[in-house]
Amino acid sequence: FRFLDNRLFATCSDDTTIALWDLRKLNTKVCTLHGHTSWVKNIEYDTNTRLLVTSGFDGNVIIWDTNRCTEDGCPHKKFFHTRFLMRMRLTPDCSKMLISTSSGYLLILHDLDLNKSLEVGSYPILRARRTTSSSDITSSGSSSGSSGPRVAGSPCHQNDSAPLSEKHMSRSSQREGGSPRNSLEVLTPEVPGERDRGNCITSLQLHPKGWATLLRCSSNTDDQEWTCVYEFQEGAPVRPVSPRCSLRLTHCIEEANVGRGYIKELCFSPDGRMISSPHGFGIRLLGFDAHCSELVDCLPKEASPLKEIRSLYSHNDVVLTTKFSPTHCQIASGCLSGRVSLYQPKF
Repeated sequence: FRFLDNRLFATCSDDTTIALWDLRKLNTKVCTLHGHTSWVKNIEYDTNTRLLVTSGFDGNVIIWDTNRCTEDGCPHKKFFHTRFLMRMRLTPDCSKMLISTSSGYLLILHDLDLNKSLEVGSYPILRARRTTSSSDITSSGSSSGSSGPRVAGSPCHQNDSAPLSEKHMSRSSQREGGSPRNSLEVLTPEVPGERDRGNCITSLQLHPKGWATLLRCSSNTDDQEWTCVYEFQEGAPVRPVSPRCSLRLTHCIEEANVGRGYIKELCFSPDGRMISSPHGFGIRLLGFDAHCSELVDCLPKEASPLKEIRSLYSHNDVVLTTKFSPTHCQIASGCLSGRVSLYQPKF
């Protein structure tokens, strides 16, 4: 779910709908939003424009104008489409949109403008990092309403038969002295042990201060699973169509790989110093170093292992999600059988 203000919040559902609720009257919905055709898995909110942003397994990112909301819903439009979409996030300042796919791609829309819908061929596309051939990028496929296909496929719409070239650059969309709005960067993030086999990015989270992104990746053969942290490297490319390579792998750790095929949602602590990660029938608390230092204070020159601070096991089934309380010293975890456990540190 996502709060829009101090009383209105939105929830998404696998029934393809989004619901708006008012804290003062929770027995009925304010309205139900229809637009997706498959499970809706993410809700984001741009406080600058008051636009609600949702994504689902139909591959669509949809913008909802909550400024003109009625009992029948609110105006909406399809902002972006990509095959094999898994998760979508906005950075804390809403300047970037990150999209992960089950085919191992991470898409970053820089200098985000939600008022402008994107059509393939009408906006600049930056070259994919670690992409070996155009046939890998443009291979066909279709998404499904499950945890996502485990086959290689294009991160862009099927009509983009010759992606990542200068001919797609729209001169009118460029700004003087900088990169254009909604410029798209396509990355295949470096994952230890997955250089040749490819991977599926099942979970995507952002550092609360916007310094880094956190990914949970599993191999296409489901025999390895990793948690990886990537630092944002800011700065415009030398040329608008040159690679930004704006993410750098800083920390990683291999996971238990229990409950194959299920998505495990991990998270940052509110201050960004710790990571809570599902690990078999429990969770692990991970830090960038043994002292739980800030990421910016312990950035390694090369990728380093995350440090295990504590392991907590209280479930009888595979843990699929974990979350820090935003206001209290408390952690929650939920497992496949539906049980939720709460943990509170003792001082």
